[in-house]
Amino acid sequence: MTQQPAQFLAPAKLNLFLHITGRRKGGYHELQTLFQLLDYGDHMEFEVDSSGILSLHIASSQDSRHGAPLDNNLVTRAAQLLRAEAAIPQLGASISLDKRLPSGAGLGGGSSNAATCLLALNRLWALDFSEDKLCEIGIKLGADVPVFIRGKSAWAEGIGERLSPVELGDSWYLVVSPKCSVATVEIFCHEHLTRNSQAIKMADFLAGRARNDCESVTRKLYPEVDQAFELLAKFADFKMTGTGSSLFARFDSEAEAAKVLKELPEELPGFVTKGIDSFTLS
Repeated sequence: MTQQPAQFLAPAKLNLFLHITGRRKGGYHELQTLFQLLDYGDHMEFEVDSSGILSLHIASSQDSRHGAPLDNNLVTRAAQLLRAEAAIPQLGASISLDKRLPSGAGLGGGSSNAATCLLALNRLWALDFSEDKLCEIGIKLGADVPVFIRGKSAWAEGIGERLSPVELGDSWYLVVSPKCSVATVEIFCHEHLTRNSQAIKMADFLAGRARNDCESVTRKLYPEVDQAFELLAKFADFKMTGTGSSLFARFDSEAEAAKVLKELPEELPGFVTKGIDSFTLS
């Protein structure tokens, strides 16, 4: 087992559309979505601790929304579940998390952190669990965790765990994050959330017959998101990812996206990133 610190990117994702097609018992929803992985995200560092201690250190150079509690954090829970599955209680690790993705933004930061933790510690602890096994553990932490474990942009159904890899090709995105944190549970529990959208095919998405069913509720509950939509409309066709709050627009080049970013007001921070079809922990 290596004792050297290992550093990894925990990539962000976009939901290029999000349809809620039904509701399950227990609060989960049936959905359809298209996950686009991004070449941008949080940075994580892992060092094996031979004493068996699991520790998590979180830092952020951004705003207060990036803070994450140590207790019940998805990273800590992921490490604990993995260790329990391995049945080797003396396994330990020191984990450092540098947050660049806002919390409550629909970018999958927490899920990606958890997935990266599972992938990294599986390697560093020399467990050799399969990808399928890691996904079994990951789904206990959140519906978005498996897509990051698989590491491929994908068409998703079920609660988001039934994944079909897709190749979306080169694309650039400008992602803008209004300064508010959206509570996913609040959106999915809202009485006005659309829950009966018809299932679609990829051809429908490509023809523009897709939307984000969570957008209207999020805009109603979070004025910052609604105001951002109004302001950004003059620059490009922005859409909301997940339950929000981040909005994104696709561009043909990095330069085009960067030009729009420079024109945005300070209260709308953002970043330019490339969409990627696949991602490998390296």
